[in-house]
Amino acid sequence: MNARKHAFAPVAAPDARVLILGSLPGEASLAQGRYYAHTRNLFWHLAGGAVGRDLVALDYPARLEALAGAGIALWDTVASARRTGSLDAAIRQAEHASLAGLVATLPRLRAVAFNGRKSAAIGRPQLAGSGLALIDLPSSSPAYASLPLAEKERVWAGLADFLG
Repeated sequence: MNARKHAFAPVAAPDARVLILGSLPGEASLAQGRYYAHTRNLFWHLAGGAVGRDLVALDYPARLEALAGAGIALWDTVASARRTGSLDAAIRQAEHASLAGLVATLPRLRAVAFNGRKSAAIGRPQLAGSGLALIDLPSSSPAYASLPLAEKERVWAGLADFLG
């Protein structure tokens, strides 16, 4: 059986107003030790639209800095799991991340956004009743290609409403 794969530590400044949650880093991200490292993943493009900056043009540390400066934190809903490949559908034996624990450290948090269905399915029940806006985003993954890019951009841009 495959070795367990583990999520990265959260990237979260105490003044974060939006927390974006993925499910579990894919193979490219795990290999590079970076969130959303797959070159076809649209995360940096879509998040850039929400914060009004071209994040794709920045190197990884600058991307994280720009997100933090805009009030966005990152993490995943799955702390560890077994998975062949990168698809969420292949996640097995998932151990969920302590989302309530992280949220408790973010006093200015206004919204939690779930990057894809798997993230929402795991994260929504943990944060129900938190008083935070819970937002389902269309996945930034290249595997989710049925929704036009313009529609993904429109939905993701709505995160800006929580950053002011």
